[in-house]
Amino acid sequence: MRQAVRSGWARIWDRLAASDPGLLRLTAGLRTVAAIALTLAVLGLLRVPVPQLVAGAIAAMVSTFAIREKQRSAQAVTLALGLVVALASVSLGALLNQQIVGGDLFFVALIFCAVYGRRFGDRGTALGLIGFQVYFLSLFVHATTSTLAALYGVIGVAFGCSALVRFVLLPETPAGTLDRLRRAFRARLGQLIASQIDLLDAGPGEVDKVLEDLRTRTARLHETALMIQGRLEDGTSDEATARQLQRRIADAEIAAERLGLLLLTARSAERTDTLTLHLPGAALPSGGRLPVRDEASAVLRRDLEALRLLVQRPLGEASGTALAQVRNRLLGYREEENLPDASPAAQDVFRGLGETARAVLGLRTALEGPQDESDDSPATARSREELDAEDVAIEVSEESEREEVGPTGLKRPTTRAAVQVAVGSSLAIAGGELLSSQRWYWAVLTCWIVFINTASTGEILVKGYRRLVGTVLGVVAGIGLAGLVGHHTWTAFGLVLLFVFAMFYTAPLSYTLMSFFVTAMLGLLYTLLNTYTAAVLVLRVEETALGAACGVIAAALVLPINTDRRTNELLVEVLERLADVTRAAVEQLSGGSGAGLVERARELDQALADLRAATQPLTHPITPLRSRRDTARYVVALLETCAYHARSLAATAELLPTHPAIAADPRLRGACGRILHNIEAIAAHVRDPRSRSEIETGPSIASMLEPGTLRTPRYGRVTDRVLRHLQRLDEAVSGLARPLGAGTAAVQPKQK
Repeated sequence: MRQAVRSGWARIWDRLAASDPGLLRLTAGLRTVAAIALTLAVLGLLRVPVPQLVAGAIAAMVSTFAIREKQRSAQAVTLALGLVVALASVSLGALLNQQIVGGDLFFVALIFCAVYGRRFGDRGTALGLIGFQVYFLSLFVHATTSTLAALYGVIGVAFGCSALVRFVLLPETPAGTLDRLRRAFRARLGQLIASQIDLLDAGPGEVDKVLEDLRTRTARLHETALMIQGRLEDGTSDEATARQLQRRIADAEIAAERLGLLLLTARSAERTDTLTLHLPGAALPSGGRLPVRDEASAVLRRDLEALRLLVQRPLGEASGTALAQVRNRLLGYREEENLPDASPAAQDVFRGLGETARAVLGLRTALEGPQDESDDSPATARSREELDAEDVAIEVSEESEREEVGPTGLKRPTTRAAVQVAVGSSLAIAGGELLSSQRWYWAVLTCWIVFINTASTGEILVKGYRRLVGTVLGVVAGIGLAGLVGHHTWTAFGLVLLFVFAMFYTAPLSYTLMSFFVTAMLGLLYTLLNTYTAAVLVLRVEETALGAACGVIAAALVLPINTDRRTNELLVEVLERLADVTRAAVEQLSGGSGAGLVERARELDQALADLRAATQPLTHPITPLRSRRDTARYVVALLETCAYHARSLAATAELLPTHPAIAADPRLRGACGRILHNIEAIAAHVRDPRSRSEIETGPSIASMLEPGTLRTPRYGRVTDRVLRHLQRLDEAVSGLARPLGAGTAAVQPKQK
């Protein structure tokens, strides 16, 4: 009974981990709520007045969410410095509160410094946020010199409670966060395999929905892998361990994605293009036909369920004879003689099952250490030997850091953003004063917020729109809640805590939802301060609209970076990273040397994630330029396809020194030349549309290889797989030319 309860709880925890990788949103929400609740409890015992309770709640919230550093020692230093900044900020706020011109000028200068401080990393960002938000706090509670001493005490209590929660009650360590992210990766991998099973069973009317779920879960698995990548250095004991885990995560991700592609091909009546898995709305070829129901498909479904069982089995419970037999059967599909009698496409799926099972075995070994080998079959023992050889080959290499000179002066992103937000805030102050001489700061707050984590005019416009929608909905909720709560102080504070948690939990998912909870919470705070009226909340909507408009105007007129320019810069970055990964992978597959291929692939993934975020204004549902939206989606999907094949090439190349199935082939170096030329030609065209660089087309990659003898692989068709990845990469890169407007020139093969 106890074992069943434990297993059930582990499965529930895995589902939560999959929906919130690393439990980062849950932790952020709980920590902030706990800091506010503890602050209110302490201040309540001291019987401070309600305005000071509100000030304490805001200070506790700011001192908790502003600090983003991973190491506890760095967090402690930033928190101590933040207290000094907060006391200075509230002092200046109280002194300048009644001096309209002086106060406004200082507020604009403070905003400039807070945004400019982002160039100094997490600590500069945190101190800037604390300085701005605490000055805003002083305006919100109408701080004066007579209340300054009390506010010092309130802020000190808030920072102390925040430290107690952060370091004692709800501590967070890099190793703990990484462990939860690894659990999330395993849970999301299990969910992806479940979608692949659904795809195998889906009828004609269900295939589109299942295919969309498959795309979503593939993207979520990739997102979690990137999050793990960002935590490896701080969360592991040494660099060798970090590299091993990085390698195993990459192997599992690539194997699972490849299994999905093989299933798509087996599910359709023809070869399925890789783009099907990456382009939203793309149809599955022959998706309208009924799924095949034969003995091979029944075995395939059974083994997919078995693979999902292996993946989802809680850590420490993956032992036992039955599970060992399942694992042995799946790993046996890596041997040609163990493949069932089926169509070539179905046999490819079984091979993919074997490779995915091997990746899962490597992932479990990296997470849990040595496994019980007593029930291993010869195929499983051989897979373990390969994994052990790969682990031994992972050597810690110190790569020389390239010191790159970034832009300076007004070209530096932080300087540009600081100037823009200062100008926008000046406009917001002027306009806000016309709307209300008491609450003009709401316009400034909105202008400030729309500039956070944005880099182009389009991004600011979309963020301002979402904030306005959330604010309007929050006003409606705030009016209703204020009437229900009345003057029940602690009931109102309880709801405030609930909304704070919801605000932090939903922030990464929906900026509109976050704005809704913020506005609803403010309605309750106004009720506590006895300043609530429906007109106040309506004024909040007006000030929000004004602040968003001022932000957009400043971004469009002052040192502007339009969305096209921003996306073009990021597109060039993605293409350069793609060429870098492809060149290094093919060089190693051709017999040369390559270093840090998995790291290079992750740099490509991060650049692509930045581009995907920057194209949101172009792909937003409300955009009137439908053809432009479709083009942006198509280009990003093509690049995701390119990144998948580049990752696969990099992962295969890293196996070369230790894997007996992979032989270096010098001819690959020449076959890759056209791909690299085309990537560079497209990048040149994006930089300068007048560029005369043209992409080359010609025979397939396989036909470009000179005749010769290839070493026959013992355990699979790895050389064929490399050629398939190169061919698909060549097709995807060539496909980028049309939507991006690059010229094309047909090239005939050289005669010898």
